[in-house]
Amino acid sequence: MTTLLTGASGFVGSAVLRRLIGAGHEVRALVRAGGDRRNLAGLPVEVVTGDLADPVSLRRALAGCRALFHVAADYRLWVPEPAPMYAANVEGTTALMRAALETGVERVVYTSSVATLGLNADRSPADEDTPARLEDMIGHYKRSKFLAERAVTDLVREAGLPAVIVNPSTPVGPRDVKPTPTGRMILDAARGRTPAYVDTGLNIVHVDDVAEGHWLAFDKGRPGERYVLGGENLSLKEIFTRIATLSGHAPPRVRLPHPVLYPVAYAAEGWVRLRGRGRPLVTVDEVRMSRKWMFFSSDKARRELGYRPRPAQEALSDALDWFRGHRYLR
Repeated sequence: MTTLLTGASGFVGSAVLRRLIGAGHEVRALVRAGGDRRNLAGLPVEVVTGDLADPVSLRRALAGCRALFHVAADYRLWVPEPAPMYAANVEGTTALMRAALETGVERVVYTSSVATLGLNADRSPADEDTPARLEDMIGHYKRSKFLAERAVTDLVREAGLPAVIVNPSTPVGPRDVKPTPTGRMILDAARGRTPAYVDTGLNIVHVDDVAEGHWLAFDKGRPGERYVLGGENLSLKEIFTRIATLSGHAPPRVRLPHPVLYPVAYAAEGWVRLRGRGRPLVTVDEVRMSRKWMFFSSDKARRELGYRPRPAQEALSDALDWFRGHRYLR
């Protein structure tokens, strides 16, 4: 089976690529001109040049494909100019799904995010049915993914798009070449640059388990349904403590109150805007998000797909081993 995969050169996409190759798919990877291709090196994959902003390139890439895995996304928590993010995540996703309908693709797996889900005020794990509204989404990344998922759902309902939606939580593990915002957080903690923490929580999942979840969704998922692909719920303090233990540093002991961080975030953003380059040390949206406990349940994926993620400790350990082996920790 010939399968088009977007985002194959990225963190999650490269894990999905390896899972598809292992399943015997002939994978065609859509990569932007000049894109980083290190995660494709040495793999039996057909690389085609295209862009989510170019519908003609999307139809050309999909020609002859029976399946589509759309993993690509603009994942940044700091975007001084948000228009390109919406163009890629919302308009690009919609164009790609319409092209899939036009070219007769038989099965689609769309990679959304737990960012589109609601959260529970009592810190209990949220799931696919936890209510969420666009106005609840903090930051342009979450808003763009919310709108993109809505567009996919509309096409399933109105046009018969054969798409299954997966919602990964916070993937960590090998091949985070960029690295992602989560990868940068792990690197800072492993370098001993995180002396304090805020009172929040995340759901940590191994990137290869997310890839397995994509395959299970393709194999067993129901079109129009969404499945949380998560792992283990941990407080940020516990995450930093585990990383410190694995990397030989003292764990952070100081808890920072959220109000203290807002002036720092505003100042950091102002400085970056003044310079016209770089990324703030901390952003206002990150502080706002840190007030939420982002705990999630993967019970539906376990029940319907047979999804079985490994413990978060293995994900953190594998991430550090990869960063260390590729000299990110020098």
